[in-house]
Amino acid sequence: MSINKYEILSQEKKYVDDKIRVAAYCRVSTDSQDQVNSFENQKRYFKQYIEHKPNWELFEIFTDMKISNLIQLS
Repeated sequence: MSINKYEILSQEKKYVDDKIRVAAYCRVSTDSQDQVNSFENQKRYFKQYIEHKPNWELFEIFTDMKISNLIQLS
């Protein structure tokens, strides 16, 4: 019994469709070095966490470096 290409593609598509697409949100509020490190740690944590879930697929990591204490001078 042989499987044709359509059946193989159909099985692959079903596998992809079974995955849950998830996103993560990372944020820091200051530009201190501790916060920058925290920001990178947050992104790394969520990426690794999602990668270890067999039925999850990382859609996107949304980021927000909301640095509110900076004043732009013209």
